[in-house]
Amino acid sequence: MTAVITASYADDFERCQLLCESLDKHLKGDWTHYLLVEECDVETFSKLGGKNRVIVSELDLFPWWLRSFPDPVSSQHARVWLSPFSLPLRGWHAQQIRRLAIAEKLDEDIMLSIDSDVVLLQDFDVNSLLVGEDIRFYCNPNGINESMQEHMQWSKNAGSLLGIADADMCYDDYINTFIAWRTQTVKNLLCHIEKVHGHNWVKCLIRNREMSECMIYGRFAKEIEKGVNHNDNRQALCKVMWDESNGDASSEGLKNFLSELSSEHVAIGIQSFVHTDIEELRKMTLDYKPA
Repeated sequence: MTAVITASYADDFERCQLLCESLDKHLKGDWTHYLLVEECDVETFSKLGGKNRVIVSELDLFPWWLRSFPDPVSSQHARVWLSPFSLPLRGWHAQQIRRLAIAEKLDEDIMLSIDSDVVLLQDFDVNSLLVGEDIRFYCNPNGINESMQEHMQWSKNAGSLLGIADADMCYDDYINTFIAWRTQTVKNLLCHIEKVHGHNWVKCLIRNREMSECMIYGRFAKEIEKGVNHNDNRQALCKVMWDESNGDASSEGLKNFLSELSSEHVAIGIQSFVHTDIEELRKMTLDYKPA
């Protein structure tokens, strides 16, 4: 069985709704979709609940000492997460913590992590994530270069968090918006962090806010667990428009972006801060026909 995991928030509701429509249309096999949201967003996202979809409040995932509040210095209804053990956290931090924490609640063997700004374009069977007894695992060897300063910092911080003393920097890239993890590996990861540092894993994680859950999982799976039950594949299943430097969110730009898909791409991700017309995106993607 596969747990499809999406962490989202109210401002991304329309994008998340489009994701859900595309999953219901195209995702095959035995799966349940878990939407992980802040407590104040549960009512909004409950509209998306159903037979294969469960809304999970972060109150059921976070320790009692990590809670969100209105950001007193923002005029955009932003939220901030406060704890005694870190500087204030933002929504993108909270979403990463949710994606890791949900593993402790799951019985499914596989976690398919999909961002809320992803749209599935064609039929995809979750069983295809298995390669024998292994999962198809996104790993782009030496995919990080010196110009990718954020990625480099995330990789170094992941090495420190995991207690990798001899290799604090790894240039392999594990980041995508549509990737499979093994649930047991995530559980092992959280236990490993607590064993290394002697504290609750969330407390350890948030000490440094420059984090990437994909990088943490990837380095743990490859360097600590030596790639057991993981079948590396450098071909991403989702083509991502990270920002306007690698795509144009206009109607013509979206057409060009779709025309550049490889045969392996089953989904696209348009980052939420790239201002795309949702109805235009819906029309282009839900009626998409592979070339």
